[in-house]
Amino acid sequence: MIKTRFAPSPTGFLHVGNLKIALYSYLFAKKNNGTFMLRIEDTDRERLVEGGIENILNSLLWAGIKPDEGVSFDENKNIVQIGGLDSYIQSERLEIYHKYVDELLEKDHAYKCFCSTERLAELRETQQENKQPTGYDGHCRKLSIEEVNTKIEAGEKFVVRMKMPKEGVTKFTDLVRGKVEFKNDLVDDQVILKSDGFPTYHLAVVVDDHLM
Repeated sequence: MIKTRFAPSPTGFLHVGNLKIALYSYLFAKKNNGTFMLRIEDTDRERLVEGGIENILNSLLWAGIKPDEGVSFDENKNIVQIGGLDSYIQSERLEIYHKYVDELLEKDHAYKCFCSTERLAELRETQQENKQPTGYDGHCRKLSIEEVNTKIEAGEKFVVRMKMPKEGVTKFTDLVRGKVEFKNDLVDDQVILKSDGFPTYHLAVVVDDHLM
């Protein structure tokens, strides 16, 4: 069965570009007798806009789009969630993301990073001055378990980063671009869990697309 999803972030009001993507997803699902799902990706807590979810739903209704699953309005314009999952709002799914982060840490596919924003800013500035590609330098990548625990016990804040392989090549076939290939050492160790306990897009979207 075909299922499509539209997953906006309520960090601003819906614009025409968002609506175009929503229409593509909605019409493709309907053409194939599938399901159109609306998920709310609200993990960027600093940029949330009050009334953002209501604006998204009202804009979709204006365009004739009503979700079959996920976040929607009831007949009284109250926000409800329909479908087989407990929640389709990412801020209500933190326990799920933490479970996968713990699994990645346990399998050594991720690591805790204690670098301050000041150090990261200095690193970026130095890289730019030296005309080098900007990105994280792996400073915390090889910390021992003892060093990590000592920092945590001292109350140091941390994020969790993906531990990308530094050798080899990743290859895959994209439906639009065809064959795609890139060296693994060009991929940065992206943050997947922020210091406030909320996941970044890189983690949450993959987990949710897999489970939903």
